[in-house]
Amino acid sequence: MNKEISTPLASWATQTSVSPWMRTSGIVLAGSALLAACSHVALPLWFTPVPLTLQPFAVLLLGLLLAPRVAAATLGAYLVEGALGLPVFTPGFAFAGGLAHLTGLTGGYLLSYPLAAMLTSFAWRRTGRGFSTALVSAAMGNSVILICGALWLAAFTHVFLGTAAGLAIFPFLPGDALKVVAAASLVTGFNRLRRRNA
Repeated sequence: MNKEISTPLASWATQTSVSPWMRTSGIVLAGSALLAACSHVALPLWFTPVPLTLQPFAVLLLGLLLAPRVAAATLGAYLVEGALGLPVFTPGFAFAGGLAHLTGLTGGYLLSYPLAAMLTSFAWRRTGRGFSTALVSAAMGNSVILICGALWLAAFTHVFLGTAAGLAIFPFLPGDALKVVAAASLVTGFNRLRRRNA
């Protein structure tokens, strides 16, 4: 009797625990795929070893769309995929892959992505979720990316922080401002549309 009663309960518990896990896994994979696609939209710059890419936009967008832990997991999965040799990173000058990117000149940017996405998500979810707060949250996450990228570049090349900032931060501020605005606009517009349909 106990066995007959416990079997349906066990089945129900298994289904309810697996379903959210599968949904989260799908979100993580889809998010890492989006980031991989954006990483291949890149423009090399002659005055800096850091290319101009859409990666920060994808990081900020995922941070605004996903819960903090899911955002961090998505970006962590992206880094693992790249470390394993999958073609998800921006092609370098030698089109190297895997750990060469994580340990190269732009490794600081890549390694900052989970923290930047989680911080963006955390900040926005503790505000009114309006456009202005989305801008501030995305700007905070983008600042983490730029600062980590500059610090890594300074340590990697043994240059002064001012020089590293001139190579890894200042040239990207105008473009990153557009990415921040674009990510905030898309997410707040999506939220308004969802509330209207609901």
